[in-house]
Amino acid sequence: MKNITVIGSGTMGNGIAHTFAQYGFNVAVVDISDDALSKALQTIAANLDRQVKKGVINEQTKADTLNHISVFTDLAEGAKNADLVIEAATENQEIKLKLFKQLAEICGENTILASNTSSISITKIASVTKNPGNVIGMHFMNPVPVMKLVEVIRGYATTDNVTATVMQLSRTLGKEPVEVNDYPGFVANRILMPMINEAIYTLYEGVAGVQEIDTVMKLGMAHPMGPLQLADFIGLDVCLAILKVLQDGFGNPKYAPCPLLVNMVTAGHLGAKTGKGFYQYTPGSKELVVAGKFSR
Repeated sequence: MKNITVIGSGTMGNGIAHTFAQYGFNVAVVDISDDALSKALQTIAANLDRQVKKGVINEQTKADTLNHISVFTDLAEGAKNADLVIEAATENQEIKLKLFKQLAEICGENTILASNTSSISITKIASVTKNPGNVIGMHFMNPVPVMKLVEVIRGYATTDNVTATVMQLSRTLGKEPVEVNDYPGFVANRILMPMINEAIYTLYEGVAGVQEIDTVMKLGMAHPMGPLQLADFIGLDVCLAILKVLQDGFGNPKYAPCPLLVNMVTAGHLGAKTGKGFYQYTPGSKELVVAGKFSR
């Protein structure tokens, strides 16, 4: 397995492409616009520079990594020779199903089709393909080049061989894969999102402020980042989408998203990517400042 196609060049897509290319795989990155692909290459180059500065890699590895990446705006052209396709598009079921229907027509019968989805059913995604046994989840953590975990999600029809291949491939990337079964939220987000939602409810009900809630979890529970800061980092729209998947999938009101989260997403305050969430983000500054809406 040498040819990898990554669909989507955003935060997760460019991180996945970076990681595979760094380990010597030929990577084709597919997105709908040249601008998005150009930004992705700039991000990868900047992240490689950071690795060079830290002594993780040398200049030759950086050059080799960039040389292993090609970009495409045409899905058929970018995916036609893939041994493995990893979809890292928007966390939207309709978009993912459409992509996998197309991939089923483009790719060979032995190509493994993976999704980086953080919550959407792999079984559902596989149902629109010709060979559901070859469909699997590869849920990387952000930032991909740094984080060790890959949550490998086995759909109802995923074969033993495909699962074993993806588990071993993840180890080849220096990752620690964990096999889980296909139920809403899998393991990571089934546990994480209710915690984030409860933190938002704690703020919403006036129990404590943003900084106080995050400090309790960092100092008391040894979390490297508080749940509200983490929600900003993930993207509040993504958190909301995952909670809706959990609520719909289990039919349990305990997964219902906090009204404050719904309002923030509706207002376009999505966290770090928009510059404002529970905290306020200024380009070039690492200072953690509580958003004016929540400052006391």
